[in-house]
Amino acid sequence: MSDTPRDNPYTRGLAQFVSGLQYDAIPAEVRQRIRLLILDSLGCALYGANLPWCRIMQETLSKVDESRGAAIWGTKLRLSSPHAALINGTQVQGFELDDVHRQGVLHVGAVVLPALLSIAESRRKLTGREFLAAAVAGYEVGPRVGVCMGPEHIAQGWHSGATLGVFSAGAGAARGLGLDAQKTVHALGIAGTQAAGLMAAQYGAMVKRMHAGRSSQSGLYGALLAEGGFTGIENVLESEYGGFCTTFSRSQDRFDLAELTAGLGEVWQTMGVALKFYSCVGSNHTTLDALRLMQAEKPFGAEDVEKIIVRGSQVTMDHVGWKYIPSGLVSAQLNLPYCVATLLLDGDCFVKQFTEDKVADPERMRIAEKVQVEEDKEITAKGSKFRHMVRVETHLKDGTVLKATVEAGRGNEHNFASEADVVEKFRKLAVHALPANQVDALAEAVLGMEKLGDAGKIVDLMVKA
Repeated sequence: MSDTPRDNPYTRGLAQFVSGLQYDAIPAEVRQRIRLLILDSLGCALYGANLPWCRIMQETLSKVDESRGAAIWGTKLRLSSPHAALINGTQVQGFELDDVHRQGVLHVGAVVLPALLSIAESRRKLTGREFLAAAVAGYEVGPRVGVCMGPEHIAQGWHSGATLGVFSAGAGAARGLGLDAQKTVHALGIAGTQAAGLMAAQYGAMVKRMHAGRSSQSGLYGALLAEGGFTGIENVLESEYGGFCTTFSRSQDRFDLAELTAGLGEVWQTMGVALKFYSCVGSNHTTLDALRLMQAEKPFGAEDVEKIIVRGSQVTMDHVGWKYIPSGLVSAQLNLPYCVATLLLDGDCFVKQFTEDKVADPERMRIAEKVQVEEDKEITAKGSKFRHMVRVETHLKDGTVLKATVEAGRGNEHNFASEADVVEKFRKLAVHALPANQVDALAEAVLGMEKLGDAGKIVDLMVKA
């Protein structure tokens, strides 16, 4: 911990990295990856534009906000930048389709991009190259805070996307505004004190979708206020009393401050972000992939199954292994037995499989009862890098027992999706909000971001005519 009450070597180290990050210093593979990650998040946001919970937010905030400075992506609406960041972040996270940094336990694009794009839209001075540098800054910081905190953070009930996300959003926005290191310290300190979010939201509450948007809004506030001279907690991460790490962890031996700056500029956390090809929480993807592997070995369907045993980390068991009780789409998308039943019955777990009329489907509930989720202490002991790892046994009625072990789901950071796969997913989602020619123009602009003299044009391409 710090030697004096205001020591801040880690907060300052992050701030110096963020303020000093230059496009040319970012490795080519990271620049390529960030473009694909951005495109994926924007597709998720455009799909989210017409979801019921997002429409409620759009309509409610339109009644109290007469500003028209910032676009609500995929719509004709315009609100203030902070409210746009709140809604757009909610849209990215709106249907469990967006990216995840597995070790850091964070949906990164949903918190970084709404804040950063609001700056690009309003200032009109951010080039594509500068935008990419700012985005990478944001994608680097939040996951590091997550790695520092470890799996205990979410295990004790904090929704990490809501708590960690403020640091990613604040870092990206600070770099987008061109703040120096000292003001970036304050941006992080302002953002960090706004961190909040409870995991009980996963059991059916719409507010779970809003957590990412709220983080993005908090990070934007942090950067804008710091730009104006407002001060934050300078040692927001280190403070022994009331600091982020000490407050959001049960004890000081549950987090590791050294992880915050370890390998900065050499180890790129942006490369640790994975994509989703199922429309459900990332903790479920490895089990679904395991079942697909088993079906490739020996085809079977829901009626062929006697029982399925899923063994994973304690966090996985607590997060998704609870007994399914119908209480809305959020709980369906987060519950592992429900998602297993959906895959077995429908052959997929994408957007068409999650509709309100299926939440209490007796067939899904009957098949879900066949799924047992147990802790594997060996997997738990492996730590956060393996928190999604599962060992799955499928017992068929004919006596066959199939087994599969999967460490990370499709599109994971070790076996990332191809550009063609990312573009295909983006188009499938974006056409729900925009015409095909506009979708194609948006994809071309994002993939060619370096050529843009005005990164705000990305937002222009997300406005509904």
